[in-house]
Amino acid sequence: MPTLRSRQWRFHGLKKPKVRQDWNKYNLYNISRLSIPNTATRTYFQQKWTAKASTRAYHGEVVPEKQWERMFSRTANAVVAMDPAYLAEHDGSEHAAGRGSGLEKGPGERRPKEPERTPYTQMVYHPLERRLDTAIFRALFASSTRQARQFVGHGHVKVNGKVLRQPGYLLNPGDMFQVTPEKVMIGTGAPKRKLPDREYDPTTFGFAPWEVTRRGITSTTSSQQATEPASSTEEALEAAVEEDIVEEEEIEDTEDLEAESLAISDSDPAKTIKKQILDLRSRVKVLLTNPPKKLSGTLKQDLRAFAKSLKSTLSRAATTTASTLDDLEAEFSTLSSRADTTPAPTPDTQTQTPTKRSKKDDQYIPNPFDREKPYATPWRPRDFMAAFAFIPRYLEVNQNICSAVYLRHPVCKPGLAEVPTPFHHETGQLTFNWYLRRR
Repeated sequence: MPTLRSRQWRFHGLKKPKVRQDWNKYNLYNISRLSIPNTATRTYFQQKWTAKASTRAYHGEVVPEKQWERMFSRTANAVVAMDPAYLAEHDGSEHAAGRGSGLEKGPGERRPKEPERTPYTQMVYHPLERRLDTAIFRALFASSTRQARQFVGHGHVKVNGKVLRQPGYLLNPGDMFQVTPEKVMIGTGAPKRKLPDREYDPTTFGFAPWEVTRRGITSTTSSQQATEPASSTEEALEAAVEEDIVEEEEIEDTEDLEAESLAISDSDPAKTIKKQILDLRSRVKVLLTNPPKKLSGTLKQDLRAFAKSLKSTLSRAATTTASTLDDLEAEFSTLSSRADTTPAPTPDTQTQTPTKRSKKDDQYIPNPFDREKPYATPWRPRDFMAAFAFIPRYLEVNQNICSAVYLRHPVCKPGLAEVPTPFHHETGQLTFNWYLRRR
């Protein structure tokens, strides 16, 4: 008997859209599809339930309904704008004057403008704005509320200087929360393209090849890099190895090394590794005895320490892997580059006092290319971030140190509700009426 396939649940569905606190492109498309609730063919109960279901998917979708019903309050913080000039001129008796008192305006006289209404029904979910995960999302430290919860649970968020792992913690006015800058760059930065190592190029900023063509980025190909001449240090080392220019006083006798290398066969992998280590030791000797320039004392100490590490590696060549050899080769190339760039000390330069370096000499790059980072480098914001890049008035955010202060609770004013919501005010009215009577 065939089994029925279970229906896949989609967090960002397009057939039955649910708006989420997320920077996803499908979520942005669902926000553009929002409209005024249908009141013609639906009962009042159906209108309220639909409004409640759609708004709860955006505001606190991780909070259980029973818990939210306990948090709901029919009273909201409000601020009434009061004109001091008007209060100084009137004492309030004009509002008590009735018809026939002579205070009414005539047909041709200009009537005062009515004040804007206060959208208090848009403040239904104001208690949820105090939650730590919601505040992190509002401060643009995470691309979604769920990602903010992950940052809190992994211990990357501090509240008033202490690590807090409860995403449902309710902030109080004056609380300061801080997120690890590296996690903020991961959460709000563009994702890293998963390409092979041979396709990475610093000049393409980690873009895929098709994106390089579309954006018109000129890159330095590996073929051009392959035609570059080798450094003078490598040429000198190869020539020295071929001529067997080795002195006996530095590390060990040259005759013993040559005898060991000749006795090794290439058929055995362990012996091949041992031969490579011996070859590397001979190159270190060459660099010590016949350097391209006069070596400094620090560099000589580093080379001797590297030679000792090669000797200990040679004793356990049977368990040495290819990755260890790659690390040793990389370390030797670093030392050889230092030997090539080390200036020869002269009596004049030794007596001179060091001068202060300027910022231009350092050549500091604020946003460099780095293959080791888990996000695309140079760093750039995520796609479709501009539509969500706003900060509420009750938060004071410092993006340089990835910290923010919860100034006060959100309030509503004439014509303004400080709780960010993408829904129409009629949807907020229906939601408020649903929660007035607890189920």
